[in-house]
Amino acid sequence: MTEGKEITIYDIAKRLNISATTVSRGLKNHPAINKNTRKKIAEAAKELGYRSNTFASSLRSRKTNTIGVIAPRLNSYFLASVLAGMEDTASRENYNLIISQSLESSVKEIANTHTMFNKRVDGLLVSLAYDTEDINHLQPFFKKKIPVVFFDRIHNHPDSTSIVIDNFKAAYEITKHLLDQGCRRVMHLSASMLRNVYADRYRGFKQALKDYKIPHDDKYLYISSLSEQAGVEAAEYILNMAPSQRPDAVFSANDTAAVHCMIRLKAAGVKIPEDIAFAGFNNDPISKVIEPNLTTVNYPGYIMGEAAVMSLLNNIRGIHSSQTTNLIMLRSDIIVRDSSLKNKEGK
Repeated sequence: MTEGKEITIYDIAKRLNISATTVSRGLKNHPAINKNTRKKIAEAAKELGYRSNTFASSLRSRKTNTIGVIAPRLNSYFLASVLAGMEDTASRENYNLIISQSLESSVKEIANTHTMFNKRVDGLLVSLAYDTEDINHLQPFFKKKIPVVFFDRIHNHPDSTSIVIDNFKAAYEITKHLLDQGCRRVMHLSASMLRNVYADRYRGFKQALKDYKIPHDDKYLYISSLSEQAGVEAAEYILNMAPSQRPDAVFSANDTAAVHCMIRLKAAGVKIPEDIAFAGFNNDPISKVIEPNLTTVNYPGYIMGEAAVMSLLNNIRGIHSSQTTNLIMLRSDIIVRDSSLKNKEGK
């Protein structure tokens, strides 16, 4: 065999002295080909180094059995959990994932979208970047009726489904918990309000204050990337306030910023929760490492990944129940830990 030559079914057929049609059917485990022949075909294919031409096959069937995933970043525990749910579910359904990250850039998100379209994915799972203002780059998918499912960071569109938790309710409840501890100057660490997750958490935070008849002061809203460094900078912002004006509680829209804010404040002599109570969001492993352990919202990433893939596959397969909805809301729970317990009886 010529070195570098791509092996075809005709090479396998020649080796075994059978027809190319028999080889093709055997490679697909066609029931008309007996078990022993299928085994010989598989062994010869492996020995010769045969690779199936999935691209040509996909052109014929108009299916690639591939799902595209565009995530903001891959270095968070939450997104790792979501992707694990997606991988397990896709694999079980004989689909492959092509995973990309926007790195919180709408420009890169647009480029990734074009790449997924050109790779002829059967459907697309998307969680939007911080600065994405519209979804015009997804129009080629909608135009060709290629299913799109948004997860976590969503954009409402009549031709797509979105998988979320009730961010408003979760933020309301965790802010209420802080208020029930006697806190009255609650600061909120948030991110871009272009994204539903942060806008909804901010609304829930404000509604809890309103229900407790506590006016919202803009100096207690800190907008950032919610990164480790952003948490440190939020702590510096707090330390630069007059002691009487400092918040007596902080609710962060993620655990990362909350924990790094706590670390910096503790280094400056601030007692948690006695001086400032803390609550985060996501239930990352870091929330159980920091001392005191961080009160947070348990956010079901794995289940979200499963739900996103199954919703997409149902759309691909044309399976629509009478209960089909454009919004799937998953449950979340508050986990109360020592970082927020000013009133120890409130646990």
